[in-house]
Amino acid sequence: MKSPMLLLAGWCASMTAAICAQPALTIYNQNFAVVRDQIALDLKQGENQVVFDGATMQVEPDSVILRDPAGNPLQILEQSYRNDPLSQGLLLSLFEGKEIDFSIPQQVKPDRVVRGKIIRSGYQPPSQPGRNAVSVAGPIIEVEGKIQFGLPGQPIFPSLGDDTILKPRLSWVINTAKPLKTEAELGYITRGMTWEASYNVVAPEKGNDLDIVGWVTMDNQTGRDFTDAKIKLMAGNVSKLTPDEPQAQLFAVSGVVTRLRSDAQVTEKAFDEYHLYTLERAVTLHDRETKQVEFIRASGVKSEVIYVYDGAVIDWNRWRGYDRSSLRQNEEFGSDSTKTVSVMREFKNTKENGLGIPLPKGRVRFYRADGKQLEFTGENQIDHTPKDETVRIYTGDAFDLVGERKRTNFKVDSSNNWADESFEITLRSRKTEPATIRVVEHLLRWMTWDITDKSMPFKKLTSDQIEFLVELKPDEERKITYTVHYSW
Repeated sequence: MKSPMLLLAGWCASMTAAICAQPALTIYNQNFAVVRDQIALDLKQGENQVVFDGATMQVEPDSVILRDPAGNPLQILEQSYRNDPLSQGLLLSLFEGKEIDFSIPQQVKPDRVVRGKIIRSGYQPPSQPGRNAVSVAGPIIEVEGKIQFGLPGQPIFPSLGDDTILKPRLSWVINTAKPLKTEAELGYITRGMTWEASYNVVAPEKGNDLDIVGWVTMDNQTGRDFTDAKIKLMAGNVSKLTPDEPQAQLFAVSGVVTRLRSDAQVTEKAFDEYHLYTLERAVTLHDRETKQVEFIRASGVKSEVIYVYDGAVIDWNRWRGYDRSSLRQNEEFGSDSTKTVSVMREFKNTKENGLGIPLPKGRVRFYRADGKQLEFTGENQIDHTPKDETVRIYTGDAFDLVGERKRTNFKVDSSNNWADESFEITLRSRKTEPATIRVVEHLLRWMTWDITDKSMPFKKLTSDQIEFLVELKPDEERKITYTVHYSW
């Protein structure tokens, strides 16, 4: 007896609630997502063929799970995934060696139909799920005993029967000992879906209290629409094996960007070793669409502008191949410098400072008010930042602050295993208000060192870094000198 077939259309917009419930997504910021659909199964005793036409174009087939949340066992004898939707190239390949009709347009008279034999279709199926088929060579058609490259007209194909697929298809052969009607859960991993956070930070014309608005940007390139979906966003570096070829090369980027109204709330909670953000309202995410949802808004965030002069410039490509014992005695090592003073913005991610939630990694853009207008003042990336940590971001270089660094002495005694090195650092301010500059010096020649002479106190930051804190008045110039003694 022929197995009964249950066809499950996958697009919820064309289905009743009994067939397809609200889809659910957990999107990772690593170009993949977990999709969960509910599908109604009405299984007869024995073998049943079940077909689902609502999968994405980029399913990882071995990740598919079909289960009954009620606990009823589903004996799945076979599971298949087809992702070669009907196309002209595919049909040409199916009719290779056969004759079909071709319609040739005619001016001022009916189209002419000719019969042609498909010698070669030129079609090559995709090598991976989600990839487009390619044509390595054009078709070759025989018409009236003559061979020609290219199609003579619009091909007219006969019917293919019931085996034609118009969308990606999952199918199962399920065996049951008795009839079973249930709402099953279908879950799978798909590529082509990602999200990222971005932050707009606005400072007033005077002062450093910030207004921060965070947006979640979701991008759907899976080949499927998700209507009124329940969406969660996973933040963190989840271990995931990826194909050798970057997926970014495989898909055209959509130009459609939609921004949701700002009352779309997002809640956050710790989950395993990561953080999970849940959109409180359902969101429709169309294929090839980029959509934004506001997830954080804070005002009056206390911040500080920090100036850093890290004057040493080391081209490590130049010193490649040198071991550390050679570098510690090389007079040229560490002598190059820059005049640039970096500008950093720092604020605490605490509840008392108007924040206090884990901030997912993303781009931060800074603006400052100029009267009623906002002017862009820099941008950079932050990494995943837990609550109660300090955020420090480089935003650009100071125009009115200048640093100069030069080595004033270098002496090495190889026989007694020591070296002395002295520097002079000059800082100048052309600003109209006071500024404090953090001068960072790197002691890279050897791990054992001691500051034997200095013109002002310093702070040890790491095993090979020290910092001087220099306060400058408007139009003031100050010098720092120090000597470091290395021994080995």
